[in-house]
Amino acid sequence: MAAKPLHVGLVQQANTEDRDKNLANSTAAARRCKAAGAELIVFQELHTGLYFCQTEATEVFEQAEPIPGPSTDYFGELARELDVVLVVSLFEQRAPGLCHNTAVVIERDGTILGRYRKMHIPDDPAYYEKFYFTPGDMGFQPIQSSVGKLGVLVCWDQWYPEAARLMALAGAELLIYPTAIGYETTDDAAEQGRQRDAWMISQRAHAVANGLPVVAVNRTGFEPDPSGVTNGIRFWGSSFVAGPQGEILYEAPQDVPTESVVRIDRQRTADVRRIWPFFRDRRIDAYGNLTKRYID
Repeated sequence: MAAKPLHVGLVQQANTEDRDKNLANSTAAARRCKAAGAELIVFQELHTGLYFCQTEATEVFEQAEPIPGPSTDYFGELARELDVVLVVSLFEQRAPGLCHNTAVVIERDGTILGRYRKMHIPDDPAYYEKFYFTPGDMGFQPIQSSVGKLGVLVCWDQWYPEAARLMALAGAELLIYPTAIGYETTDDAAEQGRQRDAWMISQRAHAVANGLPVVAVNRTGFEPDPSGVTNGIRFWGSSFVAGPQGEILYEAPQDVPTESVVRIDRQRTADVRRIWPFFRDRRIDAYGNLTKRYID
């Protein structure tokens, strides 16, 4: 029997310091996605506020919240109202002084199905995430939902083929990446183009290598650096969906908040894996060195 298609809503936002306004924008966009037929709606990384990792400031920890908590309660009610599955991205406080960058999958009835704690944590100019987030400790486990088995990862994870592979090997039917990435505004146009192209190419390669659709949802808009050390980040938007051969099914504009509902033909995963049987031909007996930091 052929797999049913899946209609996925992507919500690309430009955020402000006003949490209530951000939530209102997310809610309105989700309702528009539902009206357009979405069964699954994905939000960008840390979508309730600004991307606060441009600086290291202890007062930011006041924004962290438990899971379950206020945000999962809010989006649980929204999922129940709209009868959709949601993927939300939150600043999780696990304990005082112990926080994670966490994606949560919420079922149609508002219940929490599972969470994924971001495993790869960057520490680069304007992306000082190691100050805030402890690396995840839940591994790479897809989350079963009424719309399928979701391989949810977060942003920096998208540069690591191992993460996508392990999700695929565990049975993920779809790879999902809530994201916050953009240009440092002093980068010239050529460098900006190289960075954005590399970002898309790497994820399209995960689609090809694993025979799976990929959904990446990025934020857009300019957010200044509160410290003034850098010139801020212009998030490049470009949220997209790729099919299991890396083909682009949808790409959002770079600089406009938008939402869209994309039809994913899940039968193509089975069809593509028959003609490109990468899983069959993997030499799992020869990959032991992948667990080493470096082969000296």
